[in-house]
Amino acid sequence: MAQTPEATVVFGVFNETSEHESRVALTPDIATRLRKAGVSCLIEHGAGEAASYTDDDYAKAGVTVTDKQTILDEADALGFVDRPSEQMITQISKGTWVIGMLGSFTDEAYVSALQQAGLTAIAIERLPRQLSSAQSMDEMTSQNSVMGYKAVLVAANEYGSFLPMMTTAAGTIRPAKALILGAGIAGLQAIGTAKRLGAVVTAYDVRPASKSEVESLGAKFLDLGLDFSKGQGEGGYARALTAEEQAQQQAAVDKKASEFDIIITTAKVPGRKPPVLLTKEGVAGLHRGAVVVDCAASDLGGNVEGSTIGEQVTDGGVKIIGAPYLASEVSTTASNLLSRNVGDILTHFIKDGKLTVDMNEEIDQAMVVAGDSSQERKGE
Repeated sequence: MAQTPEATVVFGVFNETSEHESRVALTPDIATRLRKAGVSCLIEHGAGEAASYTDDDYAKAGVTVTDKQTILDEADALGFVDRPSEQMITQISKGTWVIGMLGSFTDEAYVSALQQAGLTAIAIERLPRQLSSAQSMDEMTSQNSVMGYKAVLVAANEYGSFLPMMTTAAGTIRPAKALILGAGIAGLQAIGTAKRLGAVVTAYDVRPASKSEVESLGAKFLDLGLDFSKGQGEGGYARALTAEEQAQQQAAVDKKASEFDIIITTAKVPGRKPPVLLTKEGVAGLHRGAVVVDCAASDLGGNVEGSTIGEQVTDGGVKIIGAPYLASEVSTTASNLLSRNVGDILTHFIKDGKLTVDMNEEIDQAMVVAGDSSQERKGE
């Protein structure tokens, strides 16, 4: 029988549960995998409860359930659902590794704070996801898939009729017409889920490859009469459109949107302001009772002009739901996937039993945003 290697790296996870966050960056199953890779795990009391993982579950998996200060004192690397607060950065020991969605594309001051604190920072949003070796580390793909699924359930719950066609003694009820704007990972999952619930689904994305992807799921592709032939950017993400292209797209989408009962927008550009896909004029053209779920809503704006995080109902009776936290509402599965992503990132950087950055590696070049590239474990 193979022996479990002696632990050489200590990995810690905090309780990030909040009003909007139910996920945890380590699950018992992944802790077991990490232990086999020579990683011992620490987790803060109650960190997994909102995701249906008890402290007992972690203890049975060999995780040390402890307090925040012990984790700060003993961990070589820390994994986050989001990112450490600026206050926490000042508490983390110099030389510790930090793994999370760090917002490095837009928050240079934050990255600078990580650097000044002497931390090695691994920004998941910079993962070169086109590499086959990076697929299991891709948190955006895993969490966006959960988000797309949940977005349809939220819309179905708020919509005042059935999604599928229903024939009853009182007559036939037509199926809901759903429009998915953005056919990336979240959008494709939303298409599949809406189709399974019986809606008539149409989708749109600026990337040329998206048409065949949409149609392969049995949905129609919305023809706007426009050609953004260079719609795909680096790493498989949609590129940001030019101002002229955005104006053309918005006008066309606004005109077509009035035909639909449910609209779900998923077009995120990682770390940057999302493109507006539906303007106030487009929303005003929707019929009373229509539901819009904006998955890209954030402090930077959303895909729907004027959308905010939370719910609002327009004077015309259209419900707009700004919902960036949907993955957290499927917390058990989302945590399982996220934990696998974070765990695989961690083990990627373990070489010969030490946390090491190799700047000759494409993944390392892309993701390390702070820290001495020659740095290994703290205290080494």
